[in-house]
Amino acid sequence: MRIGFIGLGNMGSAMAANLVTAGHEVTAYNRSPGRVAELAERGAAPASTVAAACGGDVVITMLADDAAVEGVTFGTDGEPGIVDSLPSGAIHVSSSTISVDLAERIGAAHAKAGQRFVSAPVFGRPEAAAAAALFVVAAGAEDAVRDLAPVFDAVGQRTFEVSPDPKVANLVKLSGNFLIASVIESLGEAMALVGKAGVDKQTYLDLLTSTLFAAPAYKTYGGLIARDEFEPAGFAAHLGLKDVRLVLEAGEELEVALPIASLLRDRFLTLLAGGGRDLDWSACGALAAWEAGGPRPGQG
Repeated sequence: MRIGFIGLGNMGSAMAANLVTAGHEVTAYNRSPGRVAELAERGAAPASTVAAACGGDVVITMLADDAAVEGVTFGTDGEPGIVDSLPSGAIHVSSSTISVDLAERIGAAHAKAGQRFVSAPVFGRPEAAAAAALFVVAAGAEDAVRDLAPVFDAVGQRTFEVSPDPKVANLVKLSGNFLIASVIESLGEAMALVGKAGVDKQTYLDLLTSTLFAAPAYKTYGGLIARDEFEPAGFAAHLGLKDVRLVLEAGEELEVALPIASLLRDRFLTLLAGGGRDLDWSACGALAAWEAGGPRPGQG
């Protein structure tokens, strides 16, 4: 397929590279051109504008937040965005973790323009993206999701189709990130408790993940906390705060109380206030040990 790819950060660069490896014609755009040059060495075509990446069958966006996705979708600074540039019938796939409200607005704009829109956020860290082992959460019209099967197969190990309404995938993704943040906080508190009593954190983690909690989230994030390994960030703490805020917004819209999410927002704010903005979001799990007399997250 002819695929435009917009956003070559830690996740996007790996996803785009896997699409090239799978034999798709990839045209890539990124605000920082250095990432585009790296991908071009692997066979992608560089695009100097958003519009130049929108001439094919599909354009994928993998960007940090609502502002970035909104800018490339609707245009900014007089430059046309995806809605103004994508051919009729072509598909915009948003793999970014964005708000439910923005996904709804993007879907309406594409429908008005005669284009198709699929939300397809992913679960997995950069190492999973590099291994084409992401889990894709897809929502959109059945024909559009079906047409995208070769794309999703190239970047992930399994695709979950959750709804014909694109914004539902964004809600599911936000709920998943909320659960991961909950795991990070609870693991950090438990490790701070046993660690202050002299228990080795890695030994404790091995016990937990060999008995009660064998899930990947406990192994991955527990390992990062046990090793105080928060740099370089696979997913930065300020993005974790962004996602928790979006979860709270969705809860307010649906009139669902989320008291743990409110706590997590405050924990991320504490981490950022202590200089942890660009640490991995798992550093939030080191706050309890810091507050109990240990080193500040990122300085262990």
